[in-house]
Amino acid sequence: MKFIDEAMIIVHAGDGGAGCVSFRRERFIPMGGPNGGDGGKGGDVIFRTTSSKRTLGHLRYKKHFNASNGTPGKGSQKTGKKGADLIIELPPGTMITDTETKELLNDFTTIDDSYIIAGGGRGGQGNQRFKTSTNRSPKFAQPGEPGQTLSLHLELKLLADVGIIGLPNAGKSTLISALSAARPKIADYPFTTLVPSLGVVHTGWGEPFIMADIPGLILGAHKGTGLGIQFLRHIERTRILIHLIDAAALDIENPLKDYEIINQELASYSSELAEKPQLIVLNKIDLEPALTLTESFKAALPEKTLFLISAAESTGLNALKSAIIKSLDSLNDPSQ
Repeated sequence: MKFIDEAMIIVHAGDGGAGCVSFRRERFIPMGGPNGGDGGKGGDVIFRTTSSKRTLGHLRYKKHFNASNGTPGKGSQKTGKKGADLIIELPPGTMITDTETKELLNDFTTIDDSYIIAGGGRGGQGNQRFKTSTNRSPKFAQPGEPGQTLSLHLELKLLADVGIIGLPNAGKSTLISALSAARPKIADYPFTTLVPSLGVVHTGWGEPFIMADIPGLILGAHKGTGLGIQFLRHIERTRILIHLIDAAALDIENPLKDYEIINQELASYSSELAEKPQLIVLNKIDLEPALTLTESFKAALPEKTLFLISAAESTGLNALKSAIIKSLDSLNDPSQ
């Protein structure tokens, strides 16, 4: 399925049912008073998060979502039936914004979270509600109130502790598959990954963490080039970044070129992204030119701690996992 992380929809809560105009008509009671019942409340539109949804693809081809209307009241003071609520399932990480006011209405971060986004209209009161000492036979009732209608922008941002960033073919999919049970598509051509992958990494010596394989970024990504902004937004949710670099493809004349391209795109998109903690990881050190090129990278960036790995050969992964856990723990402990 194509990954869909944005949707524009209109939700309509149900209208309230009309109140009833009715009078008591029974044998031997010729002067029966008003007994019209109230209309039923309109159904609400409710968003609910579920683990069964990973994208917003199910909202792609439908724009309008309507809850049921309440039914009118009846005689004998019978209240109309409440309209059925409409429940729309969403993946965790979905943000709901009012397209007219630009107000953020809700940010779903957990599973099984519910939120009434549009309230159903109140049912109208029947004529028995309006009986007074001076008006014993009211011949009117209230109409039902309309339900709320909202135009909404839904945006999905993945929730992960660690985001893997880098140019296409840096080995991000191979790394997440080596560290977790995630099995993204792996191939030797650019933009192999079209759908962000989430994997849970178990270390045996620390708390498990969630890692996201973010599809490859390229120069101009912050303007929408390549897969661009579609996936830059997902990095905003992560706590730390693994900046993965193909050590075998480094430019001997300018070894920091790939590293600087990605950091430039992060800074151009958001200053917050540029300030996120990064672990710089040189991958594919098992390939012939990598070790020589790695030394050039170290010399050009002496102040940074580097991690040398081969995701394909599972080399250096324990040291990387240990550093990730240490970084996450330091974020949890303000004293560090």
